Amino acid sequence: MIRDYQAVSSTWFLRGKQRLIPTYGKHQGVKLIGALNYETGNVFCIEREQYDAQTFLSFLELVLEQYPTGKIVMVLDNARIHHAKLIQPFLQEQAERLSLVFLPPYSPNLNLIEGLWKWLKKSIIENVFYESVKEIRTNVQAFIQHINQDLCRIVNRLCTKM
Repeated sequence: MIRDYQAVSSTWFLRGKQRLIPTYGKHQGVKLIGALNYETGNVFCIEREQYDAQTFLSFLELVLEQYPTGKIVMVLDNARIHHAKLIQPFLQEQAERLSLVFLPPYSPNLNLIEGLWKWLKKSIIENVFYESVKEIRTNVQAFIQHINQDLCRIVNRLCTKM
């Protein structure tokens, strides 16, 4: 989630000239679910109001539509919704096309998409104040569109940051 109050991070400034970044602190933001194709660098990303098992199931269905042929192996963290009972029948039904691989707990450094989320936050919200969540959303979408125009850059940047 890209939150409106995450805008403040460490920065350099002249002594006595501290930069002031206003925040709302309303805990609003943009909730993203995404998949990064490790082979091509393509980012497929959707935004939803909530992130629960039903949302995750819908996302898996969209991923299968996005990649209509071949086997898909998704590398995931161990969030509860990734193991939900609701998605188990779907996973059994799609076993020929879709496999979920779970990383060890507390190992985001092993998942390249976590590097993408960090890159997005650093590029879009770090030390920037947005008047509205709509403004954040617009910039997030522009970032995703921009990086999808240079897929090799994505793979190179994320793989060298590991």
